[in-house]
Amino acid sequence: MQHTNLGRTGLKVSRLCLGTMNFGPQTSEPDSFAIMDRALEHSINFWDSANVYGGKKGEGVTEQIIGRYFAQGGGRRAKVVLATKVYGDMGEWPNTSRLSALHIRQACEASLRRLQTDYIDLYQMHHIWREAPWEEIWQAMELLVQQGKVLYVGSSNFAGWHIVQANEIAKRRNFLGLVSEQSLYNLNARTVERDLIPACEAYGVGIIPWSPLGGGLLGGVLDKPKEGRRAGMEKQIEDNRPKLEAWEGLCKELGEKPADVALAWLLHNKAVTAPIIGPRTLEQLDGTLRALEITLNEETLKKIDEIFPGYKPSPEGYAW
Repeated sequence: MQHTNLGRTGLKVSRLCLGTMNFGPQTSEPDSFAIMDRALEHSINFWDSANVYGGKKGEGVTEQIIGRYFAQGGGRRAKVVLATKVYGDMGEWPNTSRLSALHIRQACEASLRRLQTDYIDLYQMHHIWREAPWEEIWQAMELLVQQGKVLYVGSSNFAGWHIVQANEIAKRRNFLGLVSEQSLYNLNARTVERDLIPACEAYGVGIIPWSPLGGGLLGGVLDKPKEGRRAGMEKQIEDNRPKLEAWEGLCKELGEKPADVALAWLLHNKAVTAPIIGPRTLEQLDGTLRALEITLNEETLKKIDEIFPGYKPSPEGYAW
């Protein structure tokens, strides 16, 4: 497994991030344990979760599964760079969601209990919340860092200007600020190339792409039987059929699986720290490792851009 720095920090994380969203709703606890064991065998030390994962409001089912895994001991927790998130609705009362200082504090304490750990390596804001001033958010995060409950702070689903605003205010407070941004980024969703990625590069914020396979669309979907496709995917396939035919044809020329090439394409971007993979089985986890071995030359990258056109940074992307 290859490892790299998380953004501008000295923290070393694996080039693939283990996403745990399926733990509980789709993957049983024993199978989740087996996947986490295998991830450590492969030296995948970067794991991502969220307090809302698990399908049962307010229970944090996925975090609980991870916590019971850590409770087995054997140095499991110490090997992992653990990321989780705050923002989602965890209750019925007004302050059981979003990014008030009160909810950040309460949500962190609850996540620590469920995860059976005394610290979170990367605490991520799951979405921007415009009602809370950055002074309030940073005050809450600074306290968690001072208490040793959080080591680094990241964001998810932010715009480029949010990265700038957040880190400029953090700088004035002599606080490290955002070190990572978890964002939708794949070959079929490249909007972040306009403003978000340039902002992250300028501030040393590592990009952690979620949905790197476009919800399965980039994983060789045309070769899969209809019953094996995700619900609601048929319209996406028909809307993108010419691109998908060209994409899967190119991957066949390369002699590689489309899912592996899609991950390899993200890994070729120097702004990307680690795409999030969300395996439901051991076989899916093992299969993702091939992406680390694929080298895409300039000719192939050009062909990929012709199939899935990207964006130039603003303003050149729309002006002169």
